[in-house]
Amino acid sequence: MPVESVFPRLEALLPHVQKPIQYVGGELNSTVKDWDACDVRWALMYPDAYEVGLPNQGVMILYEVLNEREGVLAERTYSVWPDMERLMREHGVPQFTVDAHRPVGAFDVLGVSFSTELGYTNLLAALDLAGIPLAAADRTEEHPLVIAGGHAAFNPEPIAAFVDCAVIGDGEQAVLEITELIRVWKQEGRPGGREELLLRLARTGGVYVPGFYDVEYLPDGRISRVVPNRSGVPWRVAKHTVMDLDEWPYPKKPLVPLAESVHERMSVEIFRGCTRGCRFCQAGMITRPVRERSITGIGEMVEQGLKATGFEEVGLLSLSSADHSEIAEVARGLADRYEDDKVGLSLPSTRVDAFNVDLANELTRNGRRSGLTFAPEGGSERIRKVINKMVSEEDLIRTVATAYGNGWRQVKLYFMCGLPTETDEDVLQIAEMATKVIAKGREVTGSNDIRCTVSIGGFVPKPHTPFQWAPQLSAEETDARLEKLRDAIRADRRYGRSIGFRYHDGKPGIVEGLLSRGDRRVGDVVRAVYEAGGRFDGWREFFSYKQWMECAEHALAAHGVDVDWYTTRERGHEEVLPWDHLDSGLDKDWLWEDWQDALDEQEVEDCRWNPCFDCGVCPAMDTEIQIGPTGRKLLPLAVRKS
Repeated sequence: MPVESVFPRLEALLPHVQKPIQYVGGELNSTVKDWDACDVRWALMYPDAYEVGLPNQGVMILYEVLNEREGVLAERTYSVWPDMERLMREHGVPQFTVDAHRPVGAFDVLGVSFSTELGYTNLLAALDLAGIPLAAADRTEEHPLVIAGGHAAFNPEPIAAFVDCAVIGDGEQAVLEITELIRVWKQEGRPGGREELLLRLARTGGVYVPGFYDVEYLPDGRISRVVPNRSGVPWRVAKHTVMDLDEWPYPKKPLVPLAESVHERMSVEIFRGCTRGCRFCQAGMITRPVRERSITGIGEMVEQGLKATGFEEVGLLSLSSADHSEIAEVARGLADRYEDDKVGLSLPSTRVDAFNVDLANELTRNGRRSGLTFAPEGGSERIRKVINKMVSEEDLIRTVATAYGNGWRQVKLYFMCGLPTETDEDVLQIAEMATKVIAKGREVTGSNDIRCTVSIGGFVPKPHTPFQWAPQLSAEETDARLEKLRDAIRADRRYGRSIGFRYHDGKPGIVEGLLSRGDRRVGDVVRAVYEAGGRFDGWREFFSYKQWMECAEHALAAHGVDVDWYTTRERGHEEVLPWDHLDSGLDKDWLWEDWQDALDEQEVEDCRWNPCFDCGVCPAMDTEIQIGPTGRKLLPLAVRKS
C-alpha cells in the first residue's frame, strides 16, 4: 500500500517557523523511489539540524548505497527545531523524511548516525514524534527497527533501552547485509515476529542487540559482567571494516543543500583510519587500519562529484589528510586539472610535521588563501609526549614561520585542556607558544599585520582509547585553568592583541563525558532530560548544564552512583568497562600498556612506517594496512576524454 505524504499538512506550518526551506526537500541529487516497488525501506537520520546533518558524509554514503539497490529505498530525516516540533505536536504531524515527506514510523528501519553523544535527546524527540515507543521493549512488528551507528555507537549502552540494535564500524557493507536479512524474513512471512528478526541479526556477529544481553553489577556499582541471554548470540560483537575503498566510491552524486549548511563544498574521503596513535583520539583508534583511496580513484570521484554538484571547492577528507602517501601528487594533479575552473582544494587541520609550503600552495592555487589550522593539542612538550602527539615547539615555530613567510597572515592553533597528568603550567605554556608564533611571524614578514588564534576545548576521555581509564577534569577545574590562560594572553601588551582566544567552558564536556563512558543506568538520565525539554544539547543556546545535573542526581541516586563516578573517577585495569563486549579490534591489554606508556611520557611511532606494535586490529579483524604509493598519475581531463 502506498504511504501518504504528510506534506499537505506540513506545508501549512512552514510560514510559521524559522528556515522553512530545510523541511521542503528536493535537493539536487536527492532520490525518491516508488514505495510499492521496494520491499525494504530505510529512514536515515542524522540527529541534528538540517544544516549540520545534510553534509554528513556517513549518511550521504549510506543513502546512495541503499538507493542504488533494486527493491531498496532510503530517505533522510533530520531533527526539527523546537518551533517546528511544537507545531507538529499541535497539528498531529509526525516525524517525516525530507525526500518524499513520508512518516518515519512507516519505514522498516530507522538508522541513526551519531557523531556525538549530545544527539541522544534528539533521537528521543524524533521517536516520539514518529509514534515509535521510546523503549525498544515496547515496540511491535508495526514499528521500525531503530539501529544506531556512527562513532558514538562504539558505546551505545546509555541508549541501550531506546535502540533495537547498534552497528559499529563502517556501514557500507553492513547496511546491505541487514537489508538482505530483513528482506528474507519478510518474504518468509515474518516468522517469529520482531524477536526472530533481531535474533537473526544478532547471530551474524556484526549487529549488537542490547536486549539480548544482561548486565550484572558489583555492590560498589562497577559492572561484574555482560552476558548474552539468548542461545547463539555472541559474547562479543565485531566492528565492520571496508577494505579497498576504490570499490566503494561514494558518494558519487553528493547532495547539494537547499539551505545554507556548515560545509558548502564537495568532499572526498581520501583515506580511512589513522595509526598516528594520538591517545586521546577515538576516531583514530576505532577506524584502524589505514586504507588509502588511490590517486586515480580520488581523481575520478572529484571529476564525477563536481559534474554532479557544481561546487567550487573540494575537501580532501580524512583524519590526517597530509599523511596520504601521494598527497603532493593528488593536490598538484587536481590543481592542474581545475586551474581554469578555479576549483579550490582544502584539507582539514594539518599536522605540523606533515605540512610543507609546496602542498599548501597547490591547495590554494585555484581558490582563496585563508588561514592555516594546526593542532598541537598540548601546550607543553611534556604533555605532547603524554598524548603521543610528537610535535616539538621548534617544529611548530619553523612551520608557522614558513607559512607567514609565504604569504599567510592567519594561523589557528587548536589545543585541549584537561589532558591526563596536565598541570596549570602545561596550559600556560600555550600562551608562551602563541607569543613566540606572533614574534616569529613579525620577524619573517616585517609586519605586525598577522594573527594567531588559539582555540581550546575540554578533553573528554573516550571508549576504545588508551585514555578510557583516565579521570576527566571537573568543569570547575577546567574553567579555572582556562581563565588563567586567558589572563596570561591578555596580560601580554606586546603580542596579546594579535592573539585571538576561543574556548568552550567545561560544562558541556562533563555531560559528554557522562554519556561517552556511561552504562545502561545513564539511559535514565537521558530520558529524564528529554522529558524535561532537553533538545539540541550540542548547541550552546539550548544546552542546560543545570538541567542535566538535576536529572542525573535524581536518576542515578537509586543506583548508588553519580556524575563524578562516571567522569572524574579513574578506572582500574581489571574493571569491566561498559563497552568491553563490543570489539573494535583493539586489544585491551595493548590499550592498557599504552596508557601506562602515557603516564611514563613514552611515545609510540606510527605502524604505517615502522614495525607493528601489536594493537591487535589487523589479525582480529582480518584486515591490513593499505597504502601507496601506487605510482599512478592524474591525467589532465582533456587527455582522459579523448
